[in-house]
Amino acid sequence: MSPQTMGPLIGIGVALIIILLRNRRKRTLRPHLLWVMPLLVTVAIGFGLWANTQHPQFGPLAWLAFIAALALGGVAGWWRGKTITIEKEPDGSLKAQASPLGLILVVGLFAARAGLREVMQVNGAAWHLDAVVVTDAFMIFAIGLIITQRVEIYIRARRVLAGGTDSHVEVAA
Repeated sequence: MSPQTMGPLIGIGVALIIILLRNRRKRTLRPHLLWVMPLLVTVAIGFGLWANTQHPQFGPLAWLAFIAALALGGVAGWWRGKTITIEKEPDGSLKAQASPLGLILVVGLFAARAGLREVMQVNGAAWHLDAVVVTDAFMIFAIGLIITQRVEIYIRARRVLAGGTDSHVEVAA
């Protein structure tokens, strides 16, 4: 394996260890601030997509790929948001703890992206795939994932604050 391949893999491994260690403890959840991250990411990705204005007009298949990426990102974000446990503390604050399943989803997405990159380099021209469309679709997927995850967490946090339970973790006896 070349150093160009090993460098990112080592970086990802170190990041995973740090994330796993951070996710072991509960963190304060502030529902009124859940909109900040999706806004910042959407603006940043929007500027990235806007920067590709030199690309020719996208065809119907490209737009279909963008819609599919947004929908798949929404499903992944909903699932990832469901894996986060939300609890109300005696003082009224909310605590959230991420599940390792959410991290597994993100790692799987990074692995799929890396695998797709290799496949695109070898077969992209033969399959008539546009690298810009694939890259933009992944960015749109990220927007869908982040926004839907935060919406799911917000809905559940409001329910918990109102005295309800975090119903997705209830076990029937």
